[in-house]
This record gives sequence, C-alpha cells and structure tokens, in this order.
Amino acid sequence: MNPRLLLVDDDPTFTRIAARALERRGFEVVVANDAETALSLAHPGVDYAVVDLVIGTDSGLALVPRLKAALPQLRIVVLTGYASIATAVEAIKLGADNYLTKPAEADAIVAALQGKAPNPNQPPSTEPLSVARLEWEHIQRVLAEHEGNISATARALKMHRRTLQRKLLKRPVKE
Repeated sequence: MNPRLLLVDDDPTFTRIAARALERRGFEVVVANDAETALSLAHPGVDYAVVDLVIGTDSGLALVPRLKAALPQLRIVVLTGYASIATAVEAIKLGADNYLTKPAEADAIVAALQGKAPNPNQPPSTEPLSVARLEWEHIQRVLAEHEGNISATARALKMHRRTLQRKLLKRPVKE
C-alpha cells in the first residue's frame, strides 16, 4: 500500500502539478485547499503532510499543531514562497519536520518528508544579510508572533497597515 500524503495549498495549479509528481513517486495524495478541509481529511492512514505557509486566509503555521494533535506520527513539511528564518524556526517549534521554499522539486519534498539529512558539508554563508533581507526577516518574525494578523503586526511594527501589506506582497529579498 502506498503511503498517504495530505497536500494543503490554496493554489489549484500548484496542487494539481505537485499531486501528480508525488503520485509518480509512490504516494497516494489527498488535496485540501483550506485548513478546515485539511483537518477533516487528517485521519489515521495519512502518513505525511505538505502544508503551505499561507492557505488563503488561513495560516499554515496555525494548522501544523492541529494536524500534529490529530495525528502525532504525521511527518509535516511546511512549504512556502515567502520563506524567512523566523517562520522556519516557528514551523519547527510547532511540530513541522522540515521547511522548504517554493519552488521546490518533488524529489526535494520527498527527501524532506522522509527525513533525509541535509548536506553537512555545506559551508555557512560568510556574507551578512542585507538590510532589506533583515527587514523582511523581522516583519516575518513579528507576523508569526501575531499569528498572521496583519493589523496587529502593523501596530507592533508601528507601521501603517497598507504599508505592511505592500511590503508583504513583494517577494522576499534574496540573501
């Protein structure tokens, strides 16, 4: 019997392509486009989950502990197009087993799900983060602390809500 995987993402194109690629790699894939559907599909027999960080208006970070509570053995990979150190750390603290940035190859997702160790010989970067990247990281950390609430995050950052929304719509600054 093939391992069962719950794929949680609000992007129908991504879920269709990812589901097909993961099925070719031996998984039985079940797709959820929101947190409530994901929780309703989280029943014994589901071995793995790939959860997007932002699922429409839902937070993937908030979903991780709920999935773990329903299925403690579930291996979860958080996948996002808006990666930051703060959200990666928070995802792991909340019970995710790994964290990947989009676009991620299907083989990388499978390796992360199966707990394959990263390359220990990869040298750490000697370049400091740019000011723009540091700002992005800080915004992501404060956003995670406020459970994705834009208004509360804007107040905490002493920033206008629309300014914060414009910053969040931009892609993360490259490291």
